[in-house]
Amino acid sequence: MSPPAPPPLPTSIGFIGLGIMGRPMATNLARKLPPDAKIHVHDVVATATEQFYTVFPDMVVKCANAKEVTEKSDIIITMLPEGAHVKSVYLDAATGVLAALSSPTPESAPKLFIDSSTIDTASHLHVKAQLHAHSPSSLFYDAPVSGGVLGAENGTVAFFLGCSASDHNVPRLTSLLQTMGGQVIPCGGPSLGLAAKLSNNYLSGIITVACAEAMDMGMRAGIDPPVLASVFAAGTAQNRICDTFNPVPGLCPKAPSSNGYQGGFRVQLMRKDIGLAVDMARRVGARNILGATGLGIYAAASDATDCRDLDSRVVYRYLGGREDWASN
Repeated sequence: MSPPAPPPLPTSIGFIGLGIMGRPMATNLARKLPPDAKIHVHDVVATATEQFYTVFPDMVVKCANAKEVTEKSDIIITMLPEGAHVKSVYLDAATGVLAALSSPTPESAPKLFIDSSTIDTASHLHVKAQLHAHSPSSLFYDAPVSGGVLGAENGTVAFFLGCSASDHNVPRLTSLLQTMGGQVIPCGGPSLGLAAKLSNNYLSGIITVACAEAMDMGMRAGIDPPVLASVFAAGTAQNRICDTFNPVPGLCPKAPSSNGYQGGFRVQLMRKDIGLAVDMARRVGARNILGATGLGIYAAASDATDCRDLDSRVVYRYLGGREDWASN
C-alpha cells in the first residue's frame, strides 16, 4: 500500500522575522507554495520586508505589524532573535498577535502558530498559555531549527517540533516545514522542541571549542591542517563541525571560516544559546561540567573586537589559532 498523500500546502500564511535565518527560510517557503498563495510578512526592519517583497511581488503582502499578519493569515510562522522579541510580537496588546485574537471577526477561523525562534522554554510556555486564554481553539507549536544560515539557504535545516509524534497536526506541520528544511522531528510535547534545540546547540558549541583547540594543538605540533582534519574524519573524533564547519580557514571552502568568518551563526547567538542551555540544565537538575567554561569562552569572544558579529567558529581566532597556514 502506498503512503498517504501529504496534506495540501496552505495558501494564506504569515511570516514574521526576516533576519539572517528568517529570510532564507521564507524564500524557500515562497518558492514551494502554490502559485496563488499569499505570504503576509512583517519585520521591524522595514528594508527587510521591502527587499523580500521585491523578490516575490505577486505573492508577498507587506503588513504593518504582527496583528495585521495574524488577521490576514491562517498559519503564522515566527523566527525571532530572543524571548523578549517573541513576547512582544505575540503579546503586545496593540500591535501583537494577541490584539488580533482579542477582537476576532465572525468569520475568523482558529489560527495555527509555529515559532521557530530559539528562546527559553519558560517564555514559550508563557506565550502559549496567553494565546490559549484568548483563543482556546488556536494552536501554538515550538519548532526551532538547526543547520545554521547555510542550512536555511539550502533548505536543509532540521525542525525540532514541540509535540508528540501522535499529534494529529504532525502531517500538516511536516508538509509545511519541509518546504523550508529536511527532517521534522517531534520531540514529545510543548517546549520540548526547544529543550532539544538547546541541548543540540550546547553540544555543538562545546564541540566547536574542542575542535578549535585540537586543530590548534596539532598544528603547533607540526601536523599539516588538512592531514589533521583527515585524521579526525577517520578516527573516533569524527564530527560534523570538523567535517563541514571546520573553524580553521581554508579546510572547508563553504564554511564561514573560509570567508573571514562572515555569515554563519553569530558568536553572540551561540553565547545566548549556551547560556539558555546552562540555565535549563540548572533548572532540571543536570550537572554540566563544561557549561560554564564554554559559556565563558563565547562571552569573551563576543566582546572581542576581532570576533564580535562573526560566525561562532571564530573562537579559533579567539584562542590564538593560526589562520594564514596556507600561505607558507
